[in-house]
Amino acid sequence: MKKFRKVLDGLTTSSPGGTIGSPSSGSAAGTPTSAPTSKEIDVQETLLSEDFQLCKTVRHGFPHQPTALAFDPVQKILAVGSRTGGIRILGRPGVDCYCQHESGAAVLQLQFLINEGALVTACADDTLHLWNLRQRRPAVLHSLKFNRERITFCHLPFMSKWLYVGTERGNTHIVNIESFVLSGYVIMWNKAIELATKTHPGPVVHLSDCPKDEGKLLIGFESGTIVQWDLRGKKADFRIYYDEAIHSVGWHHEGKQFMCSHSDGSLSMWNLRNTTKPFQVTFPHGKIQKDGRKESCKPILKVEYKTSRNSEPFVIFSGGLSYDKAGRRPTLTIMHGKAITVLEMDYPIVEFMALCETPYNNEVQEPYAVAVLLEKDLIVVDLTQSNFPVFENPYPMDIHESPVTCTAYFADCPPDIIPILYSIGAKHKKTGYSHKEWPVAGGLWTLGSNTYPEIIVTGHADGSIKFWDASAITLQMLYKLKTSKAFEKPKPAEGRAAEMVEEDPFAVQMVSWCPHSRIFCVVGISAHIILYRFSKYEANTQIVSLEVRLQCETEDVITPSENENNPCFSECGSHSPQAHHQHLASPGGVTPEGNKDSVPCLKVKDRMVRVPPGYQAELVIQLLWADGEPPQQITSLDINSAYGLLALGNCNGLAVVDFLQKTILLCVSTLDLYGAADPYQRLTRSPRRNRQSTSGLTELSDNQQSVDMERSKSPTSGYASRRAMLQQFHGVTMYSHDEHPTSAPYCWSERESRENSFSRSRSSSVCSIDRDTKEAITTLQFGESYGRKSDAMPTPCLWVGTSLGVVLLVPMSIPTDQEERTEEPVTIGPSGTVLMLKGSVLRFSFLDCTGALLQSPHEVWRDVNASEEPDRPRRRKLVNFSPSSSQDNCGEGHLAVVCSEKQAKVLLMPSQSCLFVHNITESSFVLRADVVSVCNSVCLACFCANGHVMTLSLPSLRPLMDVNYLPLTDMRIARTFCFTNGGQALYLSSPTEIQRITYSQEMCDNLQEMLGELFTPIETPEAQNRGFLKGFFGGNSHSFDREELFGEASAGKASRSLAQHIPGQAGMEGMKVAASGVMGDLARARVALDERGQRLGELEDRTALMMTSAETFSKHAHELMLKCKDKKWYQL
Repeated sequence: MKKFRKVLDGLTTSSPGGTIGSPSSGSAAGTPTSAPTSKEIDVQETLLSEDFQLCKTVRHGFPHQPTALAFDPVQKILAVGSRTGGIRILGRPGVDCYCQHESGAAVLQLQFLINEGALVTACADDTLHLWNLRQRRPAVLHSLKFNRERITFCHLPFMSKWLYVGTERGNTHIVNIESFVLSGYVIMWNKAIELATKTHPGPVVHLSDCPKDEGKLLIGFESGTIVQWDLRGKKADFRIYYDEAIHSVGWHHEGKQFMCSHSDGSLSMWNLRNTTKPFQVTFPHGKIQKDGRKESCKPILKVEYKTSRNSEPFVIFSGGLSYDKAGRRPTLTIMHGKAITVLEMDYPIVEFMALCETPYNNEVQEPYAVAVLLEKDLIVVDLTQSNFPVFENPYPMDIHESPVTCTAYFADCPPDIIPILYSIGAKHKKTGYSHKEWPVAGGLWTLGSNTYPEIIVTGHADGSIKFWDASAITLQMLYKLKTSKAFEKPKPAEGRAAEMVEEDPFAVQMVSWCPHSRIFCVVGISAHIILYRFSKYEANTQIVSLEVRLQCETEDVITPSENENNPCFSECGSHSPQAHHQHLASPGGVTPEGNKDSVPCLKVKDRMVRVPPGYQAELVIQLLWADGEPPQQITSLDINSAYGLLALGNCNGLAVVDFLQKTILLCVSTLDLYGAADPYQRLTRSPRRNRQSTSGLTELSDNQQSVDMERSKSPTSGYASRRAMLQQFHGVTMYSHDEHPTSAPYCWSERESRENSFSRSRSSSVCSIDRDTKEAITTLQFGESYGRKSDAMPTPCLWVGTSLGVVLLVPMSIPTDQEERTEEPVTIGPSGTVLMLKGSVLRFSFLDCTGALLQSPHEVWRDVNASEEPDRPRRRKLVNFSPSSSQDNCGEGHLAVVCSEKQAKVLLMPSQSCLFVHNITESSFVLRADVVSVCNSVCLACFCANGHVMTLSLPSLRPLMDVNYLPLTDMRIARTFCFTNGGQALYLSSPTEIQRITYSQEMCDNLQEMLGELFTPIETPEAQNRGFLKGFFGGNSHSFDREELFGEASAGKASRSLAQHIPGQAGMEGMKVAASGVMGDLARARVALDERGQRLGELEDRTALMMTSAETFSKHAHELMLKCKDKKWYQL
């Protein structure tokens, strides 16, 4: 615990800073400050470095770029592999686990050890991995790296410890799953095919054991060759040479026939009695043309042949459509008897798998569902109903339904907000799902003890907003809001305006939400803001539209001061740029030159509209075109429900709107806010030389040549060096429209090609990067503060931060009476107060003199559409905003925390003296900063562009944690990273997935309890009694002893150069992860038992060898005795 005291009696801003005894100066001018009273600040900081640890908690969403699918029919869990080496294991809702291969190689195939709690993965780097799923965080037990051959296909028979591995050279190797070493038994391609065959059969594309005899292995080669290999006799039973390439093979459960899918869109059926030719060849989607020929069809990439006890067999396959129609959607075909059902998919099919009742391949399969893995979705089709409906997916697989453009994370929300959002959102759910429960119901998950309401809000490129229940590390859709409904459909533009039209004009840039008042604000890419109020009742409403002209007519070039961080404000003169005029419902139009002027980008619906319950649009604020130039995008926003005010800023200036009276209170440039205290010398130049383009949230619009010119003019400018730093240290290329004049407007669906271009649409720094010399409003914060040093009591204030590290205070006078508030105007008077920091200002927050977080005033939610009694009109109920509360705080003062891209400062108000300064980073810059509650205290959490996550104590700004978490920050992470209370944070790890992390040691300790169990003890179902005659004539599959064939005693050892065994760290990692509580003891006991079992196994092997040796010795001794029995001693 750290305790510090500061005596503030007689302090002045001119006193030297840097020591605890004498606070450093952070005010704008060298005038003395006067504290209201002699007061001692006594803050006891309780946070220590031991309270922080960074770790991933859970990943939500659809696996990005999926490649493989597997299902355990006994445990009923599903696994999905991805191109980046990730594995998602899904069970019942709440059971959702993410694993990552260290190599990052794509997952080619997944194989469950059915009901064993283990998973085998085959990766593109030709490595096999064995994952232990019996711990909540799976880890690799063994790895086997193939050195000379490429892995193409794997097959693991049920209840077998021998894995068949096919390779690109056409060979089949066998791996012992227990020891993860190769057997000496190898099926070479030249032995599998006839010696007379001169051509190579191609890679192995299929391996499976015959259902009626496990000693027969069916090998399918890409060229069309099929071989049934007798494992005991080490010879081929039969060979099939087919003209068309093979993609997959499916057995009938009786083992007498099988089906193949081919590259020409055909299915061939083969009987083991006669393998000279197929007894049936069908083209399911091939029609006979007029000339009598079959039309060409696409390949059937996979087929499954599943039998049913009470109906005809199911033949399920993907592909096979004819080439005649272009643009046809991918399909899954289900053939059941004579009925053929074609299911069209929204995305290409990656893999599918029939879910069957039994794990035995020699029993009637009884398929009840089909899991279909698409490129961007996972669906499960119900096979038990004739219309084949899909199951309702309980996982949040549709986060990316429209590309995510921004995120917000709210922890410890009001408890009533989640149920009300869910009840409203449930009315708009899709229908037509299967009435049965989701079939992937494995694992075990219970609600943890330390849960509290959490909500994640995502904004999307199509203008939609999604609210998600994120409580207890799960994610469930609550409510969806479409912001585009507030506007008329945009008409296609012509001429030069068409070049500037957005592909996604409603794309969401940022959101601001007050959960207490339920007021919600959305900032869109077309320089518009929509204010929503929540109501449980539908209503007829007309949306009010306000239009703001916030456009500079001259650009301001900043020249370096003699001392950038401590400019001499008294020498700077005042400036008078062209004033900004506000336009309320301005008619606008087209100038004589044909350019747009004084018109917004979008047209608001100007008629009465019927709005459903939920969030209802009340006010739309739009920035206007000026002289043929589109408005600059909005870079900062804050809303206060108690004040009834909304503030917005961009690269040109600041506007404040009264959303209760629907009026614009203030619309000024940044220079007008300074008054006479401008810290920079500015020169005017030709207007709008570097126009900002609005062609997408992830693009930068900048001319490299002009940037170099500005660097020469302003060598000390933070953003010129910042751009250079980005290019030098991170290897990031800055794109611009001037550099790519022929590029089409940016489209979110093609965002992957530009993800590496670094910018931050969330905030101001996009503007600050794009226009090195223009000062943008980067952050805004309403709160009770002291607008002037002479103020004796706090008043409503607006804190303004700019891209040049300047902090301005704007005091306001707001009527407190409800009737006066709706009639009397709010007065705003910029005080000219200026504070300075290095880098763009990112965040403001306020603490009281005891170090506790000061909550901003807010209004308690009331339903404006609820019926009111005429004699008792409903009044506004405000929290933390009243004359009495202000009187209570009179003389106390408060602490203001200001964080920029480079440093953080703690200021004492009203004296504006700087108590603490901390330079966060020198070589990088902060992307996101938030003051958050952790462990019943508060800290400053920062995320830097170099991937570091840091926490600083408050108010002393002591470093508590600094972890190099992410290697290189790309645009997506920078745009979506956000902190919240409780030591949690999130970011978009891929275009389809949200990664949640924690930086709290307490949550890391409790994480094991919060995660779901992947493995639950379930008895393996018994095999059906086949009967005497069936077993006698059909062969006995259980008499096959793989150990005898593949073991080292009979097969010998494999070549060491063929594959390298790599032991995993699963035991140690499992111990570390589960090192606390009973689970830790169980994990340790389980590892000890495994080791003991391994030692006992080795002892048993040695004992068996000794017994064999003893028997051999006894036999030889007996033979010697018989030989010498009747001989005399001299005959020996």
